[in-house]
Amino acid sequence: MGTALVYHEDMTAARLLWDDPECEIECPERLTTALERLQQRGLEQRCLQLAAREASEAELGLVHSPEYVALVRGTQALGTGELQTLSGQYDAVYFHPSTFHCARLAVGAALQLVDAVLAGAVRNGLALVRPPGHHSQRAAANGFCVFNNVAIAARHAQRQHGLHRILIVDWDVHHGQGIQYIFEDDPSVLYFSWHRYEHGRFWPYLRESDADAVGQGPGLGFTVNLPWNQVGMGNADYVAAFLHVLLPVAFEFNPELVLVSAGFDSAIGDPEGQMQATPECFAHLTQLLQCPGVHPECPGSPGPSLDEPPAARPHEALAQDRALTALGKVLYLLDRILDGQVSSGIAVTPACAAAATLDVAIRCGLSHGAQRLLCLAVGQLDRPPDLTDDGRNLWLNIGGKEAAALSMFHVSVPLPGTTGGFLSCVLALVLPLAYSFQPDLVLVALGPAHGLRDPQAALLAALLRGPAGGRVLALVDEESTPQLAVVLARVLHGEAAPSLGPFSMASPEDVQALMQLRGQLEPRWKMLQVASEAGGPGSG
Repeated sequence: MGTALVYHEDMTAARLLWDDPECEIECPERLTTALERLQQRGLEQRCLQLAAREASEAELGLVHSPEYVALVRGTQALGTGELQTLSGQYDAVYFHPSTFHCARLAVGAALQLVDAVLAGAVRNGLALVRPPGHHSQRAAANGFCVFNNVAIAARHAQRQHGLHRILIVDWDVHHGQGIQYIFEDDPSVLYFSWHRYEHGRFWPYLRESDADAVGQGPGLGFTVNLPWNQVGMGNADYVAAFLHVLLPVAFEFNPELVLVSAGFDSAIGDPEGQMQATPECFAHLTQLLQCPGVHPECPGSPGPSLDEPPAARPHEALAQDRALTALGKVLYLLDRILDGQVSSGIAVTPACAAAATLDVAIRCGLSHGAQRLLCLAVGQLDRPPDLTDDGRNLWLNIGGKEAAALSMFHVSVPLPGTTGGFLSCVLALVLPLAYSFQPDLVLVALGPAHGLRDPQAALLAALLRGPAGGRVLALVDEESTPQLAVVLARVLHGEAAPSLGPFSMASPEDVQALMQLRGQLEPRWKMLQVASEAGGPGSG
């Protein structure tokens, strides 16, 4: 259950045959350079490699009209002048005698990947394809795109695999209007796109690329557009967009499959996009998308460890043999995580020693190499009284009596009683603080009477892997359900977190408490400084 890589060298055959400065950037090197970089980093051989196949004309017909498919098929027999004339009928498109073959391979690659994931052969995958697809429409090529690869893949997943809820995330710097048009009245597909817009002055210059285009008819509310009206958006902007806009909707939608239209002109260095997000940011975005969907991360790094420790280290509050043994395991795992031998770990602690074990773990983590340590304490766990606010430790307590920021590094919030309240707490408070703090290590301590259901605890652990580069140590109270440690081990190893169950809205009291707490913390933590043109904090 690894990651698939789908590619076919024939997709490099099509190229521009005449002078057209607008279209010359859509060249074979866009594909070959990406493949070469995967090979240089040793990633290609770690993937299950699948050869793309040509999509059938029936499969193309899931989205495109028969007349349009026939027109593209006919380009195989046209001369250069005829190809140029036909290309001029569309916006930013060129045709080549190999275009039909290449475009069918691009679609077929997406279908191969969907089939492999939904059959359980792999957890996830990457399809390297050209021509791209997200601008193409039912009967028109557009913006270098001939057939709408992602849209056809979504329809294929519905027709061949019986899926009912598919999330499409389009992080290209241009609006994928083709995908939007195809699904704008369809509530079975949730489409999210961020794109450079500048109040309609950036290509494709469409009024329906603005934020108030949210679908129509039965699909009303299932199109989410996030138009950037300025350039220079960076990592914090992109992560904030996911935490405050996309993920709350995605969790409620509860997709069975996540498809990403992964154009990287939204990354730093692209002269047209003019954005500042680094390549590492897209790794975090990908990991965040694995939580509301069915795609755990690519394996390869060491998984969570439950190894036996050497002799335990003493602490006066842990005099009992059982507590000392548990502490020894915690410290052994802590050393191995900080040394890079494993990425994460889980230890079960006696209820009577939970607070003292956590105290020692924090101190040892900070003294053994962690520059910044995030401790997420859930349940009846008090912050060590002599822990200083020196910026090296951020203490978040879920399950406190009231929402309070006792300092910028000591935050307490009650455990919400609904699914929506819990997700709001995690997405609008915990993760923005975690990404702003940038910890080297995360301690997730589930103390006595922590009150979390197993899926909630698993989701917390899965989401907190991102800010700390996977370095998470989970301390689980022995009175928790026996299944909890198993679920935590699975998500820390990269498997999907179990469903949270039916969605229920956050209570007004929980919303008010969260907003007040965010207001107290916003001056210090930039990832909380989110506002829409309407002006409300955290409103979008």
